[in-house]
Amino acid sequence: MAKLSVNVDHIATIRQARGVSEPDPVAAAVLAELAGADGITIHLREDRRHIQDRDVDILRQTIKTRLNLEMALTDEMVSIALKTLPDSVTLVPEGRHELTTEGGLDVVLLQNTLKQKIALLQQAGIVVSLFIEPNIEQIKASHKVGADYMEIHTGMYCEVRSEAERREQLGRIELAISAARRLGLGINAGHGLDYRNIQSVLALPGIEEFNIGHSIISRAALVGIDRAVREMLALVKG
Repeated sequence: MAKLSVNVDHIATIRQARGVSEPDPVAAAVLAELAGADGITIHLREDRRHIQDRDVDILRQTIKTRLNLEMALTDEMVSIALKTLPDSVTLVPEGRHELTTEGGLDVVLLQNTLKQKIALLQQAGIVVSLFIEPNIEQIKASHKVGADYMEIHTGMYCEVRSEAERREQLGRIELAISAARRLGLGINAGHGLDYRNIQSVLALPGIEEFNIGHSIISRAALVGIDRAVREMLALVKG
C-alpha cells in the first residue's frame, strides 16, 4: 500500500507573505500527522522563500513519522542535512526565478557530483532520493550514482489536456516504474498531483510513496488540514 507524505511548504508561503510568525508549518505538520499522514516533506530553498532554517530544526525535533527534506545539490544544503539528519533527502533542481520546481534533476550530467554527495548523506544514515523525469537514461544514472530512491516528476502528466497525451504520459511513468524496479531503486512520485488526477497514477503498481503539497494545502484552506489530508489518504490507500 502506498504512503502519503504531506508537503507543508505553502503554509510557510502564507506566513512569509506577511513576514510574521503564523501560520506555522510546524503546527500544520502536527495536524497532518494526526490526520494519518505517513510523513512530512519540506523544501528548504536557497532563497528561503518559504521554509526557513528554524522550521527544519523544529520539525526534525517534533516529527513522529518521517521527515523528507527536499533540497538543491549544494554544499550548504548538504551541510544542513548532515547537521539536522532528516530521515530522507530528495535532491531537486532549483532555479531562483521559478515559482515551483519545473523539471527533474539531470542525473546524467551531474553524476560525479551526485555520487560524492549521496555517499556523504548515506554515511550519515540518510536515505537519498533523486527527483527525475520518467526517463530511462536518468533512471539508469540514478542507480549508477548510488541513489536509494527516485521520485518520478509527474508534472507533465498533470499538465496534459487531451486523453491521448494523458495515456502517453502514463505510459512513460509505467515504463519508468518498471525500469526502476529492475534496478532495485525505490519509487516515489510527486508534483502537480491532486484529488482527481492521482487516480490513474494510483492504478500503476510499484509506487511506494506520494509527496503531495499544493493540492492538499489548497483544499485545507477551505475545509481544514485534517479533512484535506484524510481525503487524500482515502484515495492513496484505496
